[in-house]
Amino acid sequence: MIIEPRMRGFICLTAHPEGAAQNVKNQIEYVKSKGKIEGAKKVLVIGASTGFGLASRITSAFGSDASTIGVFFEKPPAEGKTASPGWYNSAAFETEAHKAALYAKSINGDAFSNEVKKETLDLIKADLGQVDLIIYSLASPVRTNPNTGVLHRSVLKPIGGAYSNKTVDFHTGKVSEISIEPSKEDDIENTVAVMGGEDWAMWIDALKAENLLAPGATTVAYSYIGPAVTEPVYRKGTIGRAKDHLEATAFSITDSLKDIGGKAYVSVNKALVTQASSAIPVIPLYISILYKIMKEEGVHEGTIEQIQRLYQDRLFTGKEVPTDEKGRIRIDDWEMREDIQEKVAALWEKATTENLSEIGDLEGYRKDFYNLFGFDIQGVDYKAEADEMIQVDSLK
Repeated sequence: MIIEPRMRGFICLTAHPEGAAQNVKNQIEYVKSKGKIEGAKKVLVIGASTGFGLASRITSAFGSDASTIGVFFEKPPAEGKTASPGWYNSAAFETEAHKAALYAKSINGDAFSNEVKKETLDLIKADLGQVDLIIYSLASPVRTNPNTGVLHRSVLKPIGGAYSNKTVDFHTGKVSEISIEPSKEDDIENTVAVMGGEDWAMWIDALKAENLLAPGATTVAYSYIGPAVTEPVYRKGTIGRAKDHLEATAFSITDSLKDIGGKAYVSVNKALVTQASSAIPVIPLYISILYKIMKEEGVHEGTIEQIQRLYQDRLFTGKEVPTDEKGRIRIDDWEMREDIQEKVAALWEKATTENLSEIGDLEGYRKDFYNLFGFDIQGVDYKAEADEMIQVDSLK
């Protein structure tokens, strides 16, 4: 079938298998071009199919020759209907890993569930014995707690008062004002239940209980802080409370791993175009302005550049992992440089529908967004028939 992007708001309803495959290959080539990383060799990536999780799996495999197990929750294809983008990403990753004689298997299901945890643990037992790196990179708006059966839904709201600021419709370029009503107490609790550290701790506890963590095992979860302009709706809002919980969980996990010499870290990453960030008001406008400045300064990174630098310059240097005063790895250091944030703040005040194409990089934002779904990738013939029924090798 001929596959074209079909949009509904900030979601693309279609994905292109060949575009996704080329995107994965491009990321692999980037990692290989940067040289070998003396990193972990048996890696579990929870949330492995898109964004930072996919980049982590690629960097582990093609930077450190690691065996990888990826856990994700993606929609497979049906005749005449494309799969979700993460499905095609994972299919492409497994194809390239197997070509390179690297172990790669995947589990498709709800990572919050006890069933998927057990399936994953059984696979590690059977094939790898133990894992030495666990990346936790889930980005889901809902979670059913497997112990209580309660369904929790996260919300994106400020705390303590309504929030108004500029945002942009990245499809049309229209800059407008948006207001978001404040959260209620149960909104905060539900968001922490979905996006906090409880499930991360459950995974590590389950792995440790079955002796599946190698001595000195490391686990990393991803977070974001961001600038003052997004604070009310992000870091000081409901999501921020969840991130605070995630960061606190790193310390409790580290305590639980002392007997095997293991450690847990939260890595604070750069603002990037992801399916999740596209849904957050204010963030697309911030990213489009940020991209323009960081590209001019020569310090712009995409997802794979960010994670490759995290591995090479932070996690696997042979020295102690550098952290900030709150114990977090800061790979958002270039984004949060004072000179860059000053320029962002100045341009933010000026941003209008009429001038955004000049003072921001809305085109770069759009391109990165379409890339998430396998579209607008150089070298792919989008007018040609594509096979939507691509399968993930290890799930056949």
